[in-house]
Amino acid sequence: MSEQPDQTTTTDPTTQYDQPETMDDQIPHPGLTQSMSDQPDHGEDTYRGSDRLAGKRAVITGADSGIGRAVAIAFAREGADLVLSYLAAEEADAQETVRLVEAAGRTAIRCPGDIRDEDFCGQIIDTAVRELGGLDILVNNAAYQMAQSGGIVDITTEQFDRVMKTNLYAMFWLCKKAVPHMSPGATIINTSSVQAVSPSPELLDYATSKAAIHNFTKALAHDLAEQGIRVNAVAPGPIWTPLIPATMPVERAENHGESTPLGRAGQPAEVAPAYVFLASQESSYITAEMIAVTGGLPVT
Repeated sequence: MSEQPDQTTTTDPTTQYDQPETMDDQIPHPGLTQSMSDQPDHGEDTYRGSDRLAGKRAVITGADSGIGRAVAIAFAREGADLVLSYLAAEEADAQETVRLVEAAGRTAIRCPGDIRDEDFCGQIIDTAVRELGGLDILVNNAAYQMAQSGGIVDITTEQFDRVMKTNLYAMFWLCKKAVPHMSPGATIINTSSVQAVSPSPELLDYATSKAAIHNFTKALAHDLAEQGIRVNAVAPGPIWTPLIPATMPVERAENHGESTPLGRAGQPAEVAPAYVFLASQESSYITAEMIAVTGGLPVT
């Protein structure tokens, strides 16, 4: 964990966090935070809000852990009420996220289920409209990956389909359902990846989906610009989340982030401010953009 008092205190970024000591641990998919020996920092003790999202209503997918939890904490402390989407198997992590959101004095609506189901994606948006009274921010963050050391020959059709349904179809369905409920000033934020431009062979299917998210974001941004709805993406690099020990082979996980210019893995708490910025009015003249949070790895 970081020893800085909040997210704005000047700190040497190369030493702000220690590299996790147990990156070679493996945990079952989908991966729970409580199963990790070195648990990520989501900003529980450091994120300080300033009402930048006061009164906003947001949906966050993949909200139980990792980047999704960090975004939920930050949004809540900035004044937003939330609908949290996650897999039923991730309920234990989701309960902790809900606790943190409610501790910030905001509403957290649970919405467990599988976003590979189009009807369920519709239910998520319907829940936000019904329970929160509308929708101002959609964060498409949930994703599936499973590294295959043998590359394409080891990627089954079933896995390829799961990656595309989770990472692309669900984003399309959620956006399509959400847009009619959004007013000028609303925002959509998609989670892409450094893999969109620097693909790893063992993550061929995942990298393909993340590149598609980049182009989807730009096209949708142009589509919705006249309606005053902005669409952007965040491209994380090697961030320490349950997804890493749950989906990466030991030889990749144990060196996670060391090849970045900053020399270490990032933490979810370091990614969340990018989502806050893109969700807030401070980014009013930014749309069709992808912000890299990669420790220095290029995405353009």
